[in-house]
Amino acid sequence: MKPTPNSVQVPLPNPLFRGERRLRIALVGMPGSGKSSLFQAVSSTAVNTGELAGSQRVYGESRVQIGLDEASVIDLPSLHSLHHIKQPELATVQYLLWGDQPPPISAHEGAAPPAPYGPPDVIIQVVDATALDRHLELTLELSMLGRPLVIALNMSDQADAKGMHISSRALTRKLGVPVVPTVAIMGHGIAELFRTAADSVRQQVCPLLQPASQHICDQLQPLSKFLNRPEIHAAFHVPHSFLLMQIAAGDDYFTGEMQQHFPELIPELTQLRDSAEQTMPRNLREELHADRHHRAASLFEAVTRLGAPHEGGGWRYWLDEFFLHPQWGLLGSLLVFALVLFVVFEVSTWIDSMTAARLIEAMADWKPTTTGGVIGRAVSDGLVGLIGIVLPYMLPLVLLLVSLEESGIMHRIAFVVDRGFHRIGLHGGVAVPFLLGLGCNVPAISAAARVSSGRERVIASVLITFVPCSARSAVILALAGKYLGGFGVFAIFMLTILVIGIMGPLLTRRFAERGPGQVQEIPPYALPAWPTMLRETWARTSDILTIVTPLLVGGSVVLALLNHIGADTYINTLFTPITVWWLGLPLVLGVPILFGVLRKELSLLMIYQALGTFEVGQHMDWVQLSTFLIFMTFYIPCISTFAVMLRTIGRKQALFSISLSVGVALLVSGVVRLVLEGVRLFSGG
Repeated sequence: MKPTPNSVQVPLPNPLFRGERRLRIALVGMPGSGKSSLFQAVSSTAVNTGELAGSQRVYGESRVQIGLDEASVIDLPSLHSLHHIKQPELATVQYLLWGDQPPPISAHEGAAPPAPYGPPDVIIQVVDATALDRHLELTLELSMLGRPLVIALNMSDQADAKGMHISSRALTRKLGVPVVPTVAIMGHGIAELFRTAADSVRQQVCPLLQPASQHICDQLQPLSKFLNRPEIHAAFHVPHSFLLMQIAAGDDYFTGEMQQHFPELIPELTQLRDSAEQTMPRNLREELHADRHHRAASLFEAVTRLGAPHEGGGWRYWLDEFFLHPQWGLLGSLLVFALVLFVVFEVSTWIDSMTAARLIEAMADWKPTTTGGVIGRAVSDGLVGLIGIVLPYMLPLVLLLVSLEESGIMHRIAFVVDRGFHRIGLHGGVAVPFLLGLGCNVPAISAAARVSSGRERVIASVLITFVPCSARSAVILALAGKYLGGFGVFAIFMLTILVIGIMGPLLTRRFAERGPGQVQEIPPYALPAWPTMLRETWARTSDILTIVTPLLVGGSVVLALLNHIGADTYINTLFTPITVWWLGLPLVLGVPILFGVLRKELSLLMIYQALGTFEVGQHMDWVQLSTFLIFMTFYIPCISTFAVMLRTIGRKQALFSISLSVGVALLVSGVVRLVLEGVRLFSGG
């Protein structure tokens, strides 16, 4: 297929790591390095955990999306050193060396491999930049494993604040591995880190050999030649330089395996080791450790400049301190939430009063009696309803969403709330669409489709339909605010949050296939450009209009014709099991419930018409009002929302969402009615 003139061709990485070919990335680090924070920032909603065999130490594993690549990221227990391995850390080292493919030397052990995964394709070592010299000792050891290695220079902001200016480029040159500054707790550098890890595997970037000091290498030469035997390499299946250092240092595990499998070589091996040690100022184990410590310190001094503490990075730095801080970031998200509420209940309401409301008022006296007139009025009502959705709610909220994205704020909100959304089976990327749902579910579902896929897209779309949009909020505020008071309004909104919190985990069980974690990008702040914002807003709303318009107008015509031919009585009778028997409502409310699928505000107008008065409290008591409002809150979303769901998640899942919303509405409102009836009976009120 030839590309269109305006199409952009993006070259695919080669090879592409997906499916069975996805990467295995091992996260390694000393205690306090921020390794777990990094893992939590990218992990999926469901993390597989287990114990490394024989260690009673827990690891975590999660599938993660890295651009077009996929990876299994394995969060290994903290590791101090690869030398003088203590029993709890032995399983971690064994996994790094062999994965689930144990070498011949371990055949006699009969134990399971440390973890049910192959050896890592790349190792990410997370280091604390404020204690870099100490962490570099482990780096020198990891460089001997012969695997691609990437250094996450974590807490780099704290190092700057202490006056430790570390050159990641200089460290890269000296180690021969990529070094990426990160601030895991704030999301900085994480996307670049994982992209670099994938590229390192493609290019097979292995660390430069970091040999011991010359005098040690010279004295270990005879021992090195002695160990350089095919049978030994085949038995241990580790790089020669690593095996040499382990044997020279007298590591208990490797020395024990040599005695177990090659007892005939032990006398000469011991003699060569003793001979090398005699030329050292201290025993060989201490000399190797001292040399490694010296080389790490020298490396630290070569790449670090100590100077005045960093005094901050201007307004961008302080904004990140606010939006990405583990605690303050939640407050920043709440402020954006407040901005959305302001747009919904102030800006959008004002626009609605100046557009759709005036059109409705102008058409109020048009009451046609002929079939043609009824159809014309229905078409007009549908178009007015479309205007009432698009102008006040869809366009301002989509424009707000685009501005949040273009400025970089949305990405920061998504990062901060990601862990909370994991509790309902979603990623933080859907946080802003959920906020937009308070205005209108239509752009909210469309926005969720842009930031999620597969299982997460379906769950997000279904849950957004339970978010009370401005239309449903208008009904709640109009009736509950007048007859149930502030507490009643608050209780209904809190009930929606409770239902969403319960439905999320239940939906994740229905969709057993868990999606991968997301490596979220934290882009630099930018001032949104109006041409870009307008172009993006149109791109996100134009297709929706073509789908919503015919359904909204067509639905309006069908319902108007039903009303015109006198089907009201039949509709009310048809809804009797729901309205009267289950919900305990007046019989005449069947038609308002049915017409609610066009637009929820119509339900309020039709309640007044059906009851023949604006004083609803004369015909419905507080229990009936509460039951009706809760039912309308969770009942089928408007037809425009359903149309968007057809487009974004398909007919099957859209129909499932409709069935679920009806079931939840009936169940929750019915249970609330029984509870409130019990309260009234108990209190005698």
